Amino acid sequence: MTTRNTDPLEEYRGKRDFTKTGEPAGRDAAGGEGRLFVVQKHQATRLHYDFRLEADGVLKSWAVPKGPSVNPRDKRLAVPTEDHPIEYAGFEGAIPEGEYGGGAVLVWDTGTYENITEKGGKIIPAGEAIAAGHLLVRLRGKKLKGGFAFTRTGRDPRGRERWILVKMRDDDADDGDVVSERPESVLTGRTIEQVAAGGAS
Repeated sequence: MTTRNTDPLEEYRGKRDFTKTGEPAGRDAAGGEGRLFVVQKHQATRLHYDFRLEADGVLKSWAVPKGPSVNPRDKRLAVPTEDHPIEYAGFEGAIPEGEYGGGAVLVWDTGTYENITEKGGKIIPAGEAIAAGHLLVRLRGKKLKGGFAFTRTGRDPRGRERWILVKMRDDDADDGDVVSERPESVLTGRTIEQVAAGGAS
């Protein structure tokens, strides 16, 4: 009988050579309900933002091409990517050219979140909500605050899941462009160009 490998970080580790990249290999997922979130600005083949939420002992991740918006009228495409280790939340530096995701990464925002997804009048675990295709969170970050909704909308022609990320209408909503107005790292104050020039922090 073959035992199925249930390591949630298998895909993440399989795509990377940790003798070449400074990205963390990470410890094994411990499970449990974490509260960390991070948004990383990533200049790979194309500039995008990686939105990560701690759930089930890993960082559940979506690539958001245009970055998050604080305007409830904006619907941002969010494409799920492989789970990342919790330690990745502090990664800022340059992934070597030729390696998976090669390019500069900075920590655009970070903080904690509150899962406010309800089912039957009760809050359900974030991992369960993600599996069901709808997650509501309240962010307490340095740039992003208040309610946000992640909703699965279907699949693209290649079979990949498509989600949308939308700011909820609350006191933290704004019609400004936070991505353009606040381009810097919340850890170091560097721009993506400075990270690319300086390598790992």
